[in-house]
Amino acid sequence: MTGIEERIAGVYRAEWARVVAGLARRIGDLDVAEEMAAEAFATAVERWPVDGVPPNPGAWLATTAQRKAVDRLRREAKRDEKHKEALMLTDTAEPLGAIDDDRLRLVFTCCHPALAMEARTALTLRMVGGLTVAEIARAFLVQESAMGQRITRAKAKIKAARIPYRVPDREDLPARVTGVLTVLYLIFNEGYLAGDPQREAIREDLTAEAIRLTRLVRELMPADGEVAGLLALMLLTEARRAARMSASGELVPLDDQDRGAWDRALVAEGHALVRARLASGQAPGRYQILAAINAVHTDAPDVRDTDWSQTVALYDMLLRLEPTPIVRLNRAVAVAELDGPQVALAQVEGLPLEGYPAFHATRARLLRRLGRGAEARAAYDRAIELEGNRAATAYLTRRRDETGR
Repeated sequence: MTGIEERIAGVYRAEWARVVAGLARRIGDLDVAEEMAAEAFATAVERWPVDGVPPNPGAWLATTAQRKAVDRLRREAKRDEKHKEALMLTDTAEPLGAIDDDRLRLVFTCCHPALAMEARTALTLRMVGGLTVAEIARAFLVQESAMGQRITRAKAKIKAARIPYRVPDREDLPARVTGVLTVLYLIFNEGYLAGDPQREAIREDLTAEAIRLTRLVRELMPADGEVAGLLALMLLTEARRAARMSASGELVPLDDQDRGAWDRALVAEGHALVRARLASGQAPGRYQILAAINAVHTDAPDVRDTDWSQTVALYDMLLRLEPTPIVRLNRAVAVAELDGPQVALAQVEGLPLEGYPAFHATRARLLRRLGRGAEARAAYDRAIELEGNRAATAYLTRRRDETGR
């Protein structure tokens, strides 16, 4: 990739959601907003290598997309009210809802309860996260064509149902926020461990955008424990980003990370949020418990200082809220440190997670600790086969090659 191509790719990551969201606010049509944003970026790919990158690339893209939208609406056979509105586009649209932020409006629109959760997540990943349909399809383990149809139907439903492009009023926020938090967490996770082997293993643009939007939601709902919990969880995870990748491009697991490389300001902010929720005396939800688990890990100066009994107790709390195989798998990892790999392996075996790479990676690690090399290698092979993140694949491959027969 040339220097100008890298610059354009960086602008895409930084500006995609802003361009789509701004245009959607002006014309009220997600389909047109997405198409015109894509055309604006295509024009940039054609012109910037010749003319140079403009001083304010985001403004250039927004203006280009807006002009293309106006031109498209002018060409339409029926000139309805939308056409008239498009000809009067300005940057002084009246703020709607409880907070004035185009991208947050876009998130709440994409996460409207009239849409199925799968559609909300896919649409937000496309419209806000800027992921391609192929990337989203891999994340959902479905065919690309099926995912494209799902996103198209979601946009059509928003248009047909006249779902407003706005942040809900404050009294309506509690009923709407759960779906938004789910989507924001999924966007963060895609950045934290990107599922496309052809792209960078960690996508800082997605984690940063998820954190920014979660901060905005917290401004809306400062007393909501799950909003604070999700923000804390993201901050404590993001704090470790600099230590998560080796110089050779391998994923570095938590146990082996250089804790001196962690972002202490983010750790401190995350810990403060967790302590504040504990002091509230309210029963914690899923994100608050996950944040507390991360707080235990990031509070230990060395992995040997980790309070594994507290970690297992927190997973027990989470299991009562979310009795899923993945929670049981993660709990077993902590059990291995507290009661040994044999006990943990007995809890892992039989979990219905055959298609989940972390399941096989966990089995491989436990089998290796028990000296069952051949079985461990087979488990590593299966994890490598399923893993989509190239840094994780590199780590698993090395561990497999170091495992004796």
